[in-house]
Amino acid sequence: MRFVQYLRKGDLAKRLGLLAEDQKSLVELSGVDGLPCDLKTLIAQSPNLEELAQKAQKQPKLDINDDVTLLPPLTDPGKIICIGLNYQDHCDEQNKPAPKEPMFFSKYNNALVGPKDNVIAHKSSEKIDWEVELVVVIGKVARKVAKERAFDYVFGYTVAQDISARDWQKERNGGQFLLGKSMDTFCPLGPAVVHKSLIKDVYDLPLKTWINGVEKQNGNTGNMIYKIDDVISRLTESITLLPGDIILTGTPKGVGMHRSPPEYLKAGDVIKTEIVGLGTMTNNVVGC
Repeated sequence: MRFVQYLRKGDLAKRLGLLAEDQKSLVELSGVDGLPCDLKTLIAQSPNLEELAQKAQKQPKLDINDDVTLLPPLTDPGKIICIGLNYQDHCDEQNKPAPKEPMFFSKYNNALVGPKDNVIAHKSSEKIDWEVELVVVIGKVARKVAKERAFDYVFGYTVAQDISARDWQKERNGGQFLLGKSMDTFCPLGPAVVHKSLIKDVYDLPLKTWINGVEKQNGNTGNMIYKIDDVISRLTESITLLPGDIILTGTPKGVGMHRSPPEYLKAGDVIKTEIVGLGTMTNNVVGC
């Protein structure tokens, strides 16, 4: 099942639905037999997927057109946790050794935008970069989780672009990542949260970024250094994860900063992001 949040023309509140695999249509779940209108609430209810599927089959199909706006599939996660230097080839392109332990940092919810929304090229940065990332969505309260049980706490997966202002990340703000990672629109997310049952092998998913039609990143989740079960176990030693929390698991090689010469995003650029099996996003870069 591929869960989305969306608006129809004239809506004042978001709706919950199921997206078709081809991303061309959806069916609505919100309000059906008391189902909530947001995915975070649904996840917390530990829904029965067979019952959801039966309900969905009775709903009319809605074509995705200009009257339908796909929102981030999660608009208010309690936590957005990220991992730096978690792909071996991304370490290699910087001539850095793999970290001895995961490097965690965070983003704020104001960075979240949908799979077709604009990304702002903020005037305060001259070095805005791209990073395709696999996102893990937590399915239930996780505290001191053993590594071998970690996937019991995963609800599903989605796609993110961890847009990054490298000057603020690396050169300003005392070396702290927060401002460089959390500027408005710096986390396109979507198009859907895909339930884990649909993903045969989460460590064999190709992930790519194109800028203006030119492929910049082409990696595979199998190149992840610290795997999902290890990450969840480490995090929950000291942080309680809640339903709807998300973990961005790192990016492969090909970011703009480490190209020769370096390349950065500017107004007018188009970012296309894909993880096979999870979906595709297309975000235009605009000035402000």
